[in-house]
Amino acid sequence: MRAVDVIRRKRDGEELTGDEVEAFARAAADQSWPDYQLSALLMAIHLNGMTANESAVLTGAMARSGMRYRWDDVPGPKADKHSTGGVGDKTSLVLAPLAAACGVIVPMMSGRGLGHTGGTLDKLESIPGFRVGLDEDELRAALKAVGVGMIGQTPKVAPADRTLYALRDVTGTIESISLITASILSKKLAEGIDALVMDVKCGRGAFMKTRERARALAESIVSVGNANGVKTEAVITAMDVPLGRAVGNSLEVIECI
Repeated sequence: MRAVDVIRRKRDGEELTGDEVEAFARAAADQSWPDYQLSALLMAIHLNGMTANESAVLTGAMARSGMRYRWDDVPGPKADKHSTGGVGDKTSLVLAPLAAACGVIVPMMSGRGLGHTGGTLDKLESIPGFRVGLDEDELRAALKAVGVGMIGQTPKVAPADRTLYALRDVTGTIESISLITASILSKKLAEGIDALVMDVKCGRGAFMKTRERARALAESIVSVGNANGVKTEAVITAMDVPLGRAVGNSLEVIECI
Protein backbone atom coordinates (compact mmCIF):
# COMPACT_ATOMS: atom_id res chain seq x y z
CA MET A 1 0.00 0.00 0.00
CA ARG A 2 1.47 3.34 -1.07
CA ALA A 3 1.05 6.38 1.13
CA VAL A 4 0.46 8.62 -1.89
CA ASP A 5 -2.58 6.56 -2.93
CA VAL A 6 -4.13 6.87 0.52
CA ILE A 7 -3.47 10.62 0.53
CA ARG A 8 -5.10 11.03 -2.90
CA ARG A 9 -8.24 9.13 -1.83
CA LYS A 10 -8.76 11.23 1.28
CA ARG A 11 -7.84 14.41 -0.63
CA ASP A 12 -10.68 13.61 -3.03
CA GLY A 13 -13.14 13.11 -0.17
CA GLU A 14 -13.34 9.32 -0.33
CA GLU A 15 -13.81 7.11 2.73
CA LEU A 16 -10.64 5.18 3.57
CA THR A 17 -10.78 1.43 4.10
CA GLY A 18 -9.95 -0.10 7.45
CA ASP A 19 -6.66 -1.37 6.06
CA GLU A 20 -5.72 2.12 4.85
CA VAL A 21 -6.49 3.70 8.21
CA GLU A 22 -4.57 0.96 10.01
CA ALA A 23 -1.58 1.52 7.70
CA PHE A 24 -1.65 5.25 8.51
CA ALA A 25 -1.57 4.58 12.27
CA ARG A 26 1.21 2.01 11.94
CA ALA A 27 3.26 4.38 9.80
CA ALA A 28 2.91 7.10 12.43
CA ALA A 29 4.07 4.70 15.15
CA ASP A 30 7.04 3.21 13.33
CA GLN A 31 7.69 6.31 11.17
CA SER A 32 7.75 4.22 8.00
CA TRP A 33 6.08 7.12 6.16
CA PRO A 34 8.03 10.39 6.10
CA ASP A 35 6.63 13.34 8.03
CA TYR A 36 5.59 15.16 4.84
CA GLN A 37 3.29 12.30 3.82
CA LEU A 38 1.83 11.93 7.32
CA SER A 39 1.27 15.70 7.33
CA ALA A 40 -0.39 15.63 3.92
CA LEU A 41 -2.87 13.01 5.09
CA LEU A 42 -3.53 14.95 8.29
CA MET A 43 -4.42 18.01 6.20
CA ALA A 44 -6.66 15.94 3.92
CA ILE A 45 -8.46 14.59 7.00
CA HIS A 46 -8.74 18.09 8.45
CA LEU A 47 -10.30 19.44 5.25
CA ASN A 48 -12.59 16.51 4.41
CA GLY A 49 -13.27 14.97 7.82
CA MET A 50 -13.65 11.30 8.65
CA THR A 51 -16.71 9.08 8.89
CA ALA A 52 -17.67 7.57 12.25
CA ASN A 53 -16.22 4.25 11.09
CA GLU A 54 -12.93 5.81 9.96
CA SER A 55 -12.60 7.61 13.31
CA ALA A 56 -13.32 4.43 15.26
CA VAL A 57 -10.78 2.41 13.28
CA LEU A 58 -8.12 5.12 13.59
CA THR A 59 -8.64 5.39 17.35
CA GLY A 60 -8.37 1.64 17.87
CA ALA A 61 -5.30 1.39 15.66
CA MET A 62 -3.56 4.23 17.50
CA ALA A 63 -4.31 2.57 20.85
CA ARG A 64 -2.91 -0.73 19.60
CA SER A 65 0.26 0.98 18.33
CA GLY A 66 1.69 0.71 21.86
CA MET A 67 1.19 -1.06 25.16
CA ARG A 68 -2.26 -1.37 26.76
CA TYR A 69 -2.69 -1.78 30.50
CA ARG A 70 -4.72 -4.68 31.91
CA TRP A 71 -6.09 -4.72 35.45
CA ASP A 72 -7.66 -8.19 35.63
CA ASP A 73 -6.08 -8.73 39.05
CA VAL A 74 -7.52 -5.47 40.46
CA PRO A 75 -11.17 -6.08 41.48
CA GLY A 76 -13.79 -3.43 40.73
CA PRO A 77 -15.08 -1.45 37.74
CA LYS A 78 -12.42 0.58 35.94
CA ALA A 79 -13.44 4.09 34.91
CA ASP A 80 -11.96 7.49 34.13
CA LYS A 81 -12.94 11.02 33.21
CA HIS A 82 -11.24 13.39 30.83
CA SER A 83 -11.61 17.11 30.30
CA THR A 84 -10.80 19.20 27.25
CA GLY A 85 -9.30 21.72 29.68
CA GLY A 86 -9.98 25.19 30.96
CA VAL A 87 -8.80 27.89 33.32
CA GLY A 88 -8.64 26.54 36.86
CA ASP A 89 -9.97 23.11 35.81
CA LYS A 90 -9.13 21.05 38.88
CA THR A 91 -12.06 18.62 38.75
CA SER A 92 -9.94 15.45 38.49
CA LEU A 93 -8.20 16.14 41.78
CA VAL A 94 -11.55 15.97 43.59
CA LEU A 95 -13.50 13.53 41.42
CA ALA A 96 -10.95 10.71 41.10
CA PRO A 97 -10.52 10.15 44.88
CA LEU A 98 -14.30 10.43 45.38
CA ALA A 99 -14.92 7.75 42.74
CA ALA A 100 -12.24 5.53 44.31
CA ALA A 101 -13.87 5.95 47.72
CA CYS A 102 -17.08 4.59 46.16
CA GLY A 103 -15.31 1.45 44.92
CA VAL A 104 -14.38 2.53 41.39
CA ILE A 105 -10.84 1.82 40.16
CA VAL A 106 -9.48 4.94 38.46
CA PRO A 107 -6.28 4.47 36.38
CA MET A 108 -6.07 8.04 35.12
CA MET A 109 -3.58 9.10 32.44
CA SER A 110 -3.56 12.87 32.76
CA GLY A 111 -1.98 15.72 30.84
CA ARG A 112 -0.17 18.99 31.26
CA GLY A 113 -0.86 22.60 30.35
CA LEU A 114 -4.66 22.51 30.12
CA GLY A 115 -6.02 25.86 28.92
CA HIS A 116 -4.06 28.81 30.26
CA THR A 117 -3.07 27.08 33.49
CA GLY A 118 -1.34 23.86 34.43
CA GLY A 119 -2.78 20.44 33.71
CA THR A 120 -3.57 17.84 36.35
CA LEU A 121 0.00 16.54 36.42
CA ASP A 122 1.43 20.06 36.85
CA LYS A 123 -0.90 20.63 39.80
CA LEU A 124 0.00 17.33 41.47
CA GLU A 125 3.73 17.97 41.07
CA SER A 126 3.37 21.16 43.10
CA ILE A 127 3.03 18.80 46.09
CA PRO A 128 6.59 18.22 47.37
CA GLY A 129 7.74 14.70 46.55
CA PHE A 130 4.70 13.75 44.44
CA ARG A 131 5.69 11.56 41.46
CA VAL A 132 3.56 11.06 38.35
CA GLY A 133 6.12 8.94 36.47
CA LEU A 134 4.96 5.60 37.89
CA ASP A 135 5.87 2.38 36.16
CA GLU A 136 3.22 -0.31 35.65
CA ASP A 137 3.99 -2.15 38.90
CA GLU A 138 3.84 1.07 40.92
CA LEU A 139 0.55 2.08 39.30
CA ARG A 140 -0.90 -1.38 39.95
CA ALA A 141 0.13 -1.17 43.62
CA ALA A 142 -1.53 2.25 43.93
CA LEU A 143 -4.76 1.00 42.36
CA LYS A 144 -4.86 -1.98 44.72
CA ALA A 145 -4.06 0.15 47.76
CA VAL A 146 -6.23 3.23 47.25
CA GLY A 147 -8.17 2.68 44.02
CA VAL A 148 -6.70 5.58 42.07
CA GLY A 149 -3.46 6.40 40.28
CA MET A 150 -2.57 9.41 38.15
CA ILE A 151 0.25 9.18 35.63
CA GLY A 152 1.47 10.85 32.46
CA GLN A 153 1.60 9.31 28.98
CA THR A 154 4.66 7.11 28.65
CA PRO A 155 6.62 6.62 25.41
CA LYS A 156 5.19 3.09 25.17
CA VAL A 157 1.55 4.25 25.19
CA ALA A 158 -0.02 5.19 21.83
CA PRO A 159 3.23 6.16 20.05
CA ALA A 160 1.19 6.88 16.91
CA ASP A 161 -0.56 9.66 18.81
CA ARG A 162 2.74 11.14 19.98
CA THR A 163 3.92 11.45 16.36
CA LEU A 164 0.64 12.72 14.92
CA TYR A 165 0.03 15.23 17.71
CA ALA A 166 3.45 16.81 17.14
CA LEU A 167 2.71 17.10 13.42
CA ARG A 168 -0.79 18.48 13.99
CA ASP A 169 0.70 21.20 16.16
CA VAL A 170 2.88 22.51 13.32
CA THR A 171 0.56 21.90 10.36
CA GLY A 172 -2.56 23.76 11.51
CA THR A 173 -4.65 20.59 11.90
CA ILE A 174 -5.19 20.68 15.67
CA GLU A 175 -8.88 21.64 15.32
CA SER A 176 -10.02 18.52 13.44
CA ILE A 177 -12.73 16.85 15.53
CA SER A 178 -11.88 13.40 14.15
CA LEU A 179 -8.20 13.82 15.04
CA ILE A 180 -8.98 15.26 18.48
CA THR A 181 -11.22 12.27 19.15
CA ALA A 182 -8.58 9.76 18.09
CA SER A 183 -5.87 11.51 20.11
CA ILE A 184 -7.88 11.59 23.34
CA LEU A 185 -9.42 8.14 23.10
CA SER A 186 -6.33 6.25 21.92
CA LYS A 187 -4.73 7.02 25.28
CA LYS A 188 -7.92 6.31 27.21
CA LEU A 189 -8.35 2.91 25.53
CA ALA A 190 -4.78 2.08 26.54
CA GLU A 191 -5.64 2.67 30.21
CA GLY A 192 -7.60 -0.57 30.43
CA ILE A 193 -10.86 1.10 31.49
CA ASP A 194 -14.46 -0.10 31.15
CA ALA A 195 -16.10 3.32 31.16
CA LEU A 196 -15.27 6.96 30.44
CA VAL A 197 -16.97 10.26 31.17
CA MET A 198 -15.87 13.08 28.88
CA ASP A 199 -16.09 16.67 30.12
CA VAL A 200 -16.23 18.90 27.04
CA LYS A 201 -15.65 22.53 27.99
CA CYS A 202 -17.48 25.23 26.05
CA GLY A 203 -17.11 29.02 26.17
CA ARG A 204 -14.66 31.90 26.05
CA GLY A 205 -11.95 30.09 27.99
CA ALA A 206 -12.39 26.75 26.26
CA PHE A 207 -10.89 25.17 23.16
CA MET A 208 -14.42 24.77 21.78
CA LYS A 209 -15.87 28.30 21.75
CA THR A 210 -19.37 27.45 20.54
CA ARG A 211 -21.92 24.97 21.81
CA GLU A 212 -22.25 23.50 18.30
CA ARG A 213 -18.54 22.62 18.15
CA ALA A 214 -18.59 21.30 21.70
CA ARG A 215 -21.60 19.08 20.93
CA ALA A 216 -19.96 17.81 17.73
CA LEU A 217 -16.84 16.78 19.69
CA ALA A 218 -18.90 15.22 22.47
CA GLU A 219 -20.95 13.18 19.99
CA SER A 220 -17.80 12.06 18.16
CA ILE A 221 -16.10 10.91 21.37
CA VAL A 222 -19.18 9.05 22.63
CA SER A 223 -19.65 7.29 19.29
CA VAL A 224 -16.01 6.28 18.87
CA GLY A 225 -15.53 5.29 22.52
CA ASN A 226 -18.55 2.99 22.48
CA ALA A 227 -17.50 1.55 19.11
CA ASN A 228 -14.19 0.53 20.71
CA GLY A 229 -15.82 -1.24 23.65
CA VAL A 230 -15.61 1.47 26.33
CA LYS A 231 -18.93 2.70 27.73
CA THR A 232 -18.62 6.42 27.04
CA GLU A 233 -20.76 9.38 28.03
CA ALA A 234 -20.13 13.12 27.76
CA VAL A 235 -21.21 16.31 29.47
CA ILE A 236 -20.82 19.82 28.07
CA THR A 237 -19.84 22.30 30.78
CA ALA A 238 -19.36 26.05 30.84
CA MET A 239 -15.86 27.54 30.60
CA ASP A 240 -16.59 31.27 30.50
CA VAL A 241 -15.00 32.03 33.87
CA PRO A 242 -12.26 30.31 35.89
CA LEU A 243 -13.45 27.25 37.80
CA GLY A 244 -13.30 27.76 41.55
CA ARG A 245 -11.67 30.64 43.36
CA ALA A 246 -8.00 29.75 42.86
CA VAL A 247 -5.84 29.74 39.73
CA GLY A 248 -2.28 28.45 39.94
CA ASN A 249 -0.99 24.94 40.52
CA SER A 250 -0.32 24.90 44.27
CA LEU A 251 -3.25 27.22 45.03
CA GLU A 252 -5.62 24.93 43.15
CA VAL A 253 -4.39 21.87 45.04
CA ILE A 254 -4.96 23.67 48.35
CA GLU A 255 -8.48 24.62 47.22
CA CYS A 256 -9.22 21.00 46.26
CA ILE A 257 -8.09 19.75 49.67
